[in-house]
Amino acid sequence: MSSKLSFSNLSYKAQRRVIIISFSLLPMILLITFSYYPLYRMVFFSFFNWNGFSANREFIGLDNYVKVFSTPEYFSVFRVSLYYFFATFLQMAIALYFATLLTFKVRAKNVFKGALFFPFLLNGVAIGFIFLFFFRPAGTLDSLLLLFGLESITQKWLLNPDINNISLAMTSVWRYVGFNFIIFLGAIQSIPSDIYEAAEIDGASRWQQFKHIILPSIRKIVELNIILSVSGAISVFEIPYIMTGGANGTKTFVIQTVETAFKFNKFGLASAMAVILLIIVILVTLLQKRLFGEKEDH
Repeated sequence: MSSKLSFSNLSYKAQRRVIIISFSLLPMILLITFSYYPLYRMVFFSFFNWNGFSANREFIGLDNYVKVFSTPEYFSVFRVSLYYFFATFLQMAIALYFATLLTFKVRAKNVFKGALFFPFLLNGVAIGFIFLFFFRPAGTLDSLLLLFGLESITQKWLLNPDINNISLAMTSVWRYVGFNFIIFLGAIQSIPSDIYEAAEIDGASRWQQFKHIILPSIRKIVELNIILSVSGAISVFEIPYIMTGGANGTKTFVIQTVETAFKFNKFGLASAMAVILLIIVILVTLLQKRLFGEKEDH
């Protein structure tokens, strides 16, 4: 009772401050425990030569960073990210198309919404195994091609270095198109319906409505999705790791980092690689924001 009285005796500003601190305390503790502290430890370990198990750690300063930048094999894997980079634009185009289409009156549109969003609900490991069977020799894709008399197109989709990264990138498109779709759909549906009605009265076609109403209205959301998609393309991991293990030229920088840590027991070097990847993602994000900001200023 006394605690209630003492709290009620506080001024409104003080009560507000106590409530904010009380509700923010637990999230901040969790954030520090599971995000900031591990990040600090990762940066700390990047300055050591350490196998991850022994108690002895040798301080080597910036040698791990120098080794990453001076060894071509560590950065050559970034070319694989280009496949996912270009796939993100295809992914966004598909998502934006269906989000626009399903905004208007379409039969069974809720069924289509569920079908498009469902892949994003699946676990990445499950998707990897699904498409592993889909792309394997004499698998689902080859069977479909044989059914339509296109046996000349069949090939080793995950074993051919000329096409395996394209196959993996298309798997990524299938998985994440639902995420972009649901964000675009929510943004488009927030546009007042009166605007569409006025445009239809003026004789505007669907394309003109998309170009002059929808696209300008959701520009910020498009920019946000581009930033998230490009950052994800740089740090892709699950799909290539599950489906190919990084073999035949499908290894990404994240897979390279994981192998360095857990296969070769070079935790200090792997920590340095993780820090470099984090910095690259931050720089790419800032660059995109600056580019979009300049366009907005003009």
